[in-house]
Amino acid sequence: MLIPEFPAIKEALQISQFQVGLLITFFSAAAALAIPFLGYLSDRVGRKVIIVPALVLYGLGGAFSGVAAAFWQNPYHYILAGRVIQGLGAAGTAPLAMALAGDLLETKERSEGMGILEAANGTGKVLSPIIGAAVALIVWYALFFSYAILSVPVALLVWFLVREPQWEAQKIPFQQYLRGIAAIFDNKGVSLLLNFFGGLAVLFILFGVLSFTSDILVSAFKLGGVFKGLILSVPLLAMSVTAYLTGLYLRKKGRYFKLFFLLGLIIVAAAMGVLPLCCRSLIVYPVVLALLGLGSGMVLPSVNTMVTSSTESSQRGGVTSLYGSIRFLGVALGPPAFSLLFNGGLFFMFLAGGAVALVAGIAGFLFINEDILLK
Repeated sequence: MLIPEFPAIKEALQISQFQVGLLITFFSAAAALAIPFLGYLSDRVGRKVIIVPALVLYGLGGAFSGVAAAFWQNPYHYILAGRVIQGLGAAGTAPLAMALAGDLLETKERSEGMGILEAANGTGKVLSPIIGAAVALIVWYALFFSYAILSVPVALLVWFLVREPQWEAQKIPFQQYLRGIAAIFDNKGVSLLLNFFGGLAVLFILFGVLSFTSDILVSAFKLGGVFKGLILSVPLLAMSVTAYLTGLYLRKKGRYFKLFFLLGLIIVAAAMGVLPLCCRSLIVYPVVLALLGLGSGMVLPSVNTMVTSSTESSQRGGVTSLYGSIRFLGVALGPPAFSLLFNGGLFFMFLAGGAVALVAGIAGFLFINEDILLK
C-alpha cells in the first residue's frame, strides 16, 4: 500500500529515495527477526493464539505511524518506529498461516493449499497498490490508519471462524526443541536452504522492482493516483493467478516441484534482462512486469510446499517461520538494494537482480532433493 505513494512520502517528509525505502526495510527486518521466536511459541501453544494478537499489534503499529505523521513535527523516525511495531505484528501472521495450512492439509493436498495461500497473499498485493493510491487521495498518511481499520476485523474472523486441529501444548524443553530443528537441517539442510534462497530471491527482486517502478512512473511517465496503483498491481495479479494454477497442477502431479522452481526463476531472470530495454514504454513495461509476476508465481507455491512438508506438525512452526524470516528479509533488502544498485546504472541494477534469480534457480535444480522434503 505504501509503495505507490513513495514519491509523495518522499516529498512530504523531505527524505531521499533510500530513506523512503527504509519504510519497507524496517518493517520487514523487524518481522524477520521476530518470526523464529513466534514460530517456536506457535509450536508450543498453537497457531491462533499467536496470530490474533499479532494482527492487533500490526494495526496498532500502523495507527502509531499515522498519529506521528499527522500531529508531530519531523515525524520520520517515529513513523519508522511504528513500522517496526507493525513488523513485529506481521511476524505472527502470514508465516504462521502457512504453518497452520500445513497442519490442516495432508501432503498430497498441500501443494494446492499453498497455491491458494500464495494466491490470497498475491491478491492482497494486487489490491493494495490500488487501495493505497485511493486512500492516499485523502492524505498520504491515511494509509497508516487503514492498517488498523483492516486488522481488527481480520483478527475477529480468524478467532471465531478458523478451526485449527486440537492442540496440546508442547512440553518439550527449548534445548530439545532446538535439537529437533537442528536434526531436520542435518538431514535436509541443503534442500531447505536452497528453497529459502529461492523464496528470498523472488521477493527481493519483486519488491526492488516495484520500488523502482513507483519512482519512474512519476518521474518518467508523470503518473499518479489510482492509475499508478493499477500498473504496480500488474505483476502481483500475474503472480497471484499463476500461484493458484501452479498449486492446482502440482497437486495433481505430485511432482515437478524442482522443475517449476527452475522455470520460474529463469522467467524472472529473463524479465530482468528485458526490463531495462523498455523502461520508456508505458505499454511494454507492464507486460514485462507481468512476466516477472508469472515467474514468481511458479516459484513460491513450489517452495512453500517443499518447506511445509519437510517436517512434522510439532516442528512445522519453527521451520516455516525460519523460511518466513528469509522471505521478509528479501522484502526488506529489495528497495534499498535496488536504490544502491541504480548508482551503477539502469542495466547494472536489473542484470544484477537477474543474476541472483539465475543462480538461485540453477543451484536449486541441481541440489534440492524434493523426495526427502515431500515424505
